Amino acid sequence: MQSCQSLRPLWRSLAIRRPPSTPLSSLRFIQRSRPFSQTHFRYNNWPRRPRETRNYNHDPHYQLSQAKPLISSGRLRKFVRSPSLHTVILLSVAGAVAFYFANIQTVPVSGRRRFNCFSEESVEAASDAQVKRLIWEVEHSGGRFLSDWDPRVAMVKRVMQRLIPVSGMEDADWEIRVIDDPHTANAFVLPGGKVFVFSGLLPIARNEHGLATVLGHEIAHNLAGHVAERMSSQIGINILLYSIIFLTGGIAILGTHFIGGAILDLLFSRPMGRMQESEADYIGLMMMAEACYNPHEALGFWQRMERAQQGEPPEWMSTHPSNFNRIQKIGDWMPKALEKMEQSDCRGTSAFADLFRKAMERGVLIE
Repeated sequence: MQSCQSLRPLWRSLAIRRPPSTPLSSLRFIQRSRPFSQTHFRYNNWPRRPRETRNYNHDPHYQLSQAKPLISSGRLRKFVRSPSLHTVILLSVAGAVAFYFANIQTVPVSGRRRFNCFSEESVEAASDAQVKRLIWEVEHSGGRFLSDWDPRVAMVKRVMQRLIPVSGMEDADWEIRVIDDPHTANAFVLPGGKVFVFSGLLPIARNEHGLATVLGHEIAHNLAGHVAERMSSQIGINILLYSIIFLTGGIAILGTHFIGGAILDLLFSRPMGRMQESEADYIGLMMMAEACYNPHEALGFWQRMERAQQGEPPEWMSTHPSNFNRIQKIGDWMPKALEKMEQSDCRGTSAFADLFRKAMERGVLIE
């Protein structure tokens, strides 16, 4: 029997022993171990309920929440520390300094050093638009220009006929207009020879000599290039203002634009305007004397203007010197003006204007 039992198939002799009942937690542990798989085990293979999908591509709120800032603090620090930025700043500053000193001029009658980077052609081109705008404003505001047969227009033209030959700008396209406005005492000459006179100035001028004082002064602004100087000064002021805005990150944009502009105007623009007016007073006095107008009439004109402008602001707040200081300086220049009138042949030679231009090109002073 033992031999028969020993001849039984091997599989019958090998009894499979089941381990004792294992807790459910242990089975879960065994099931979690899934060799050759990196995914988490699911407790069942039941199909999931489809989730509600949403198209985020057209959702502005989602896009806004996922948007990244254009300028972050990290990017800004990296940009500021960039060597290429330092190189660009250094080259820009060096170029600006070189450009500034290459366009420095000396005003011959005062010795004042100034920055001027605009040519006469560019100034005249900018003035054309201003002339058209001024004409449009006068016509659309109910004003009018006096006709050529008006005696007041004839008076202005007579004075200009004697001043143009001594102005050094005989080749300009001169146009003369008188605005019918008895309440405004003003006159100006825009670049390119465009003359505008308000009728309210003529009673204060009284005669051609007094009118020559004003028109000679206004022509002198063009001869000295004061308009181009003012245009050039705006470049530096704008660079300074926008640099402050950039360095403050735009926080001080309103304060810089209004307060900073007012401070720069008070510290630089207004003093420059007073110096330009004084230079134009001297040049205009010499030109009217060379045109054989009596320089003493200039004193009488500014005295009448002082009486007409009662309550004018203090000089430090104005772009023009006070009438009192003007009268004093013209009195100091009177001997030179009388000498110029005696030397003139009254034929309209532009000796002083030509001398001024040559001195401006050479950067020297004239007596």
